[in-house]
Amino acid sequence: MTSRYFEDWTVGDSFETRGMTITESQIVDYAMRYDPQPMHIDRQTADAGPFGELIASGFHTMSVCFRLFYDMGYVAESNIIGLGLDEVRWTAPVRPGDTLRCTVEIVSLTPSRSKADRGTMSFKLTARNQDDIDVMHFTSTCILKKRSAAG
Repeated sequence: MTSRYFEDWTVGDSFETRGMTITESQIVDYAMRYDPQPMHIDRQTADAGPFGELIASGFHTMSVCFRLFYDMGYVAESNIIGLGLDEVRWTAPVRPGDTLRCTVEIVSLTPSRSKADRGTMSFKLTARNQDDIDVMHFTSTCILKKRSAAG
């Protein structure tokens, strides 16, 4: 996929990423490094817990989804920096064997008033599993180069 610059986007643009299947070993490895809660790393505790098995850390889910978005290549050359995430919600557990895919919709575009070579883009990312159940969503804002700045 070719990188898109600020002026290549339109509010309302929407696309879907490829899918990625999450394994139990990925869940445990991520959680051991970054979110070592028992529901993510200890099968016996997780099996007896409210979800009945290990589940992925929400931060792991968010990282996977950003990777799926980035792999599309749309911002590979145009991204200057991410400004933050808003309205992050984990709406259903991600379990071993779930295949996640994301829908991304552009919600706002604002040209910079102080720097003519860039603009701010916000997009809503919604992650769904193989059963089309929403598992997470957030809004992300980033600064993108304008095409004229890439030259």
